[in-house]
This record gives sequence, C-alpha cells and structure tokens, in this order.
Amino acid sequence: MLRIILVLLISLPMSLFAQDTKDSNPPYHQIPDAPEAYSPQTVLARTIDGLGYRYYWATKDLRPEDLEFLPGNEGRPTKDVLNHLHGLVSVVLNAVKGNPNVRPRTEIEMTWEEKRTSTLEMLKEASDLLVSESPPNPEDIKIIFQRGEQTSEFALWTLLNGPLADAIYHTGQIVSFRRSSGNPTHPGVSVFAGKTKE
Repeated sequence: MLRIILVLLISLPMSLFAQDTKDSNPPYHQIPDAPEAYSPQTVLARTIDGLGYRYYWATKDLRPEDLEFLPGNEGRPTKDVLNHLHGLVSVVLNAVKGNPNVRPRTEIEMTWEEKRTSTLEMLKEASDLLVSESPPNPEDIKIIFQRGEQTSEFALWTLLNGPLADAIYHTGQIVSFRRSSGNPTHPGVSVFAGKTKE
C-alpha cells in the first residue's frame, strides 16, 4: 500500500507542491502604480498605499527579539505598537467600507506573521475600494464607533489626522525600534520612489 501511495505522489506534477512566493507574499512589496486621475478618493488611496509600503518594509523579517524590544523608557514594546497599528488600520478600513468599530474590540488570536499579513491586506482592501469604479463618496467616509446602543460618528477629516496619521507615525517608530534592536530595515527601501533595490 505504501508503495502505491509513493508512486502516486511521484507521478503528480511538481507544480502542485511548489509555492509561488510572489503570491504568498502580502501586498505592498512595492507601491502600486499611481492612479490616473486626481480625486479625493484617489488621493486618500495613495496615502494609504504610502503607509502600506512603509509598513511592509518596517515589519519585514522582524525577529522575536525585535518584537520584544523595549526602548529605555516607559514606552511600549514593539509587539504592542504593532498590535495598536493593526487596530488603527482596521478603523481605516471600516471607515472606507462604512462599517462601525464595535467597542470593546474583540481580539482574534493570530501569530505575528498572520497579524502582519492581515494589516497589509486591510490597507490594500481600503485602497482598492477607493479606486474602484464605484468608490465611496468622501462625505460618506466616516469613523463610526459603536458601544452597546451608543454610536458616535466622525467625518473623513478625523480619519486623516487621527488613525491614518497615527499609523504612519507608529510605522516610523517600528523603523526606529528595529534599528535600536540591531535589525535595521532593508537599505534599498526608497519611500520617495515606493520601490526597493534588492
């Protein structure tokens, strides 16, 4: 019986076992092509893409000791900043989709790599919705918080100066922290061009 199983496995095409590393990588290895037209939605999408590219390289190849790194003050360790970033990005996506942010937030157990991929995929989903054929109207993009029966809404302006700006800020923090823990970001990263020389 074992011989039959081995013969069957050997006869299968190797492509079934091969992993396409390009497809298994999360988005934002490089920044997407710029939208062809300027609009409130495409400008917001491009800002999200800039965050996605920065986050991708700020978090690529983080080691366990990087995740546990704590600056020499009363700040948060890197892993806590990354958890906060995941929450900020979910607020951005929910605003674009028109979904409320239910509080208290239900935390889903994820490995670090799963959380990194989830963060990048949420950014990409938000950007894609904004450049789609039927993007949400800027007036409809709101942060909605729901706690029990109470709901509060904040306009797009708050999304820009709040969660989105905060996420960019904290991504820079990760770059600084990993440099301090002896694992600097890839030297070929160009946040100006949105491309990385590898």
